[in-house]
Amino acid sequence: MADKIQFNALLSKLIVTKEGRRIGYVKDVLFETSTGELISIVLKDPTPYVKNLNLEKTKENEYLIPYSAIIAIGDFVIVSEEDLI
Repeated sequence: MADKIQFNALLSKLIVTKEGRRIGYVKDVLFETSTGELISIVLKDPTPYVKNLNLEKTKENEYLIPYSAIIAIGDFVIVSEEDLI
């Protein structure tokens, strides 16, 4: 993963599993205010495949991708499906 990435560069990036399955797009990020640690990515436009995954949801019923599942951030956000099931 890159050492630094600007927040606005992350917004609207496509999120895919390392197997190539589309999950959705980055809507927002959640972080710990005291440490600045990234906790989760909020999904925008989740695909039907997301229902097969065991994802946490926000109070607004939006899906969350845990930071621990992120493998790489480049043209896409690549996540480990094993860490989502």
